[in-house]
Amino acid sequence: MARTSLAGAAGIALFLALASPAGAVVTPLKQPNWVELKPGEREILAPLSAEWDKLESFRRKKWLGIAQRYPAMSAEEQQRLQKRMQAWVKLTPEERTQARERYKTLQKAPPEQKQAIKQKWQEYKDLPEVEKEKLKQSAAKGQPKSAAGKRKAPVAPAAKVASPPVATPAAPAAPAAPVSPQ
Repeated sequence: MARTSLAGAAGIALFLALASPAGAVVTPLKQPNWVELKPGEREILAPLSAEWDKLESFRRKKWLGIAQRYPAMSAEEQQRLQKRMQAWVKLTPEERTQARERYKTLQKAPPEQKQAIKQKWQEYKDLPEVEKEKLKQSAAKGQPKSAAGKRKAPVAPAAKVASPPVATPAAPAAPAAPVSPQ
């Protein structure tokens, strides 16, 4: 009798080991289509309505999590989120991929680099609209320039990836070659 119990227990243990989640293929839970969303979720996620049904399940889940946190956000945060969603849907798939990659790169950056990028971004935000527009135009042409209109010094690739197209408005451009006293 003890042998039968032992053999039965070993069989059950083997079955459970083979049926464990580690060996199982888990299909992701299907997230709701646009028409299946609650009215409040549709209102919050309205900028994504045209492409919602094309989004992968994990992306829908992410956006639903954001919609769930939305009521707890301040009015300013809600407005910023709405603007970001509107801007996001205007991006091409390639631009979205680039944005995701830049975000991942920034997350892995050392704290000093993150701080430098934050400072550059703040300096950019503090620029007058005219200067921002000049920077956007020069970036579109592929010719990064400082706010003063002079070419910027080359930037190391790691800093170039994550930093916005910003220059310190008050900083003079560095000379191209060492200047000898006369």
